[in-house]
Amino acid sequence: RKRQRYVEKDGKCNVQHGNVRETYRYLTDIFTTLVDLKWRFSLLVFILAYAVTWLFFGLIWWFIAYCRGDLDHLEDHAWTPCVNNLNGFVSAFLFSIETETTIGYGHRVITDKCPEGIVLLLLQAILGSMVNAFMVGCMFVKISQPNKRAETLVFSSHAVVSLRDDRLCLMFRVGDLRDSHIVEASIRAKLIKSKQTQEGEFIPLDQTDLSVGFETGDDRLFLVSPLIISHEIDERSPFWDVSRHQLEKDDFEIVVILEGMVEATGMTCQARSSYLADEVLWGHRFAPLLSLEEGFYEVDYG
Repeated sequence: RKRQRYVEKDGKCNVQHGNVRETYRYLTDIFTTLVDLKWRFSLLVFILAYAVTWLFFGLIWWFIAYCRGDLDHLEDHAWTPCVNNLNGFVSAFLFSIETETTIGYGHRVITDKCPEGIVLLLLQAILGSMVNAFMVGCMFVKISQPNKRAETLVFSSHAVVSLRDDRLCLMFRVGDLRDSHIVEASIRAKLIKSKQTQEGEFIPLDQTDLSVGFETGDDRLFLVSPLIISHEIDERSPFWDVSRHQLEKDDFEIVVILEGMVEATGMTCQARSSYLADEVLWGHRFAPLLSLEEGFYEVDYG
């Protein structure tokens, strides 16, 4: 039977939120909601935010000109309109764009005989600055998210169980494909396995920590070349009573999480992967991949 993964090999979590009734909570945190949207929806919201405000204020500029009678005195040079050279909705829309984006071509300009226009000009300038700050901030955060940095943090396709210094250890390997380093990198491992308590309560996907050197500091990595991360199977390990044959038949998943700061941006990055029971090889070791060349060390990712 093919087991459903809790975390995919590329780090994607196979969890969907259903029957969420308090959807208003997403709107109270609208900034994060917009950042979390897919790119096509983010671009749609970005375009609509500007287009709607331009159209809305363009309609108001046209309405002011219509109410004051400016459109009926287009050829009357003695008449002082609210906005010079505004002769319809299209020109009002263009004036709205010029006002909000501060382009100002100089052909259409507001006069001092229109107090309602001056108030509207101030209102659109303030609201336009708020829209710019909000939407540009969303796009900047979305572009600078460090999620893609995790694409170059790679994990071994299998984990192994073998002796190391006469101690049985569960090991996997992690490496960084980029020359720019991950600062303050740390590694964690979780055992995902359903269990039943002594009281008969069934806990699906229970999470148990796998020690990968927290007590000794070995979980803090200097990730310049690929490293082998080791979990010692001792009395405190959940694998202490598991034999080789039981390991092959067992139903569990090991989730590994690598965290650190991106050296180039200073933002926190997280990479994830997982190993099912049939991806843990008993009695195997990782092949050496580091060789000394003339003046440098070379890593063979093949």
